[in-house]
Amino acid sequence: MKYAFLYIATIVLVNFAFDLVPLLTLPGGDRWSPVSLVVGFTFIIRDYAQREIGHQVLPAMLLGGLISWFMATPAIALASVCAFLTGELLDWAVFTFTGRPFTQRVLLSSALGTPVDSAVFLSLVGIFSLPSVVMMTLSKMAGAVLVYYLADRRERRQGWHGST
Repeated sequence: MKYAFLYIATIVLVNFAFDLVPLLTLPGGDRWSPVSLVVGFTFIIRDYAQREIGHQVLPAMLLGGLISWFMATPAIALASVCAFLTGELLDWAVFTFTGRPFTQRVLLSSALGTPVDSAVFLSLVGIFSLPSVVMMTLSKMAGAVLVYYLADRRERRQGWHGST
């Protein structure tokens, strides 16, 4: 269950970091958090955790949110849980219904989930704007694409490109 524990830990770490790392002001006055770069990796770790523990990944996400409640501000923890929950439901649908190879599902679920997750999170913390959602989504996708590339190379090298 190493990925499940890592998933919980990254949820807590990201939420704690959102509290500590100041927002940057973008041209035009919109705001962006550099922590968004790390969230893309959290989405990928969730995909590995889901492969490891199946649909029990949802309780793992809730546990990460509960711990975050005590480690970060309640507003950040609540926004994070709501955002992760919407992203998790999209992720579950991609993993359950597409039947694509694992690495493709990772990339597809990130492409679908990160914009929704970003919009929900930014709305709930009160800094929603289209440029902020775009920047946060691109930041998350950068991590997802990097991990996709590395995982895909590894699976091809090992001769395994299965759908589990």
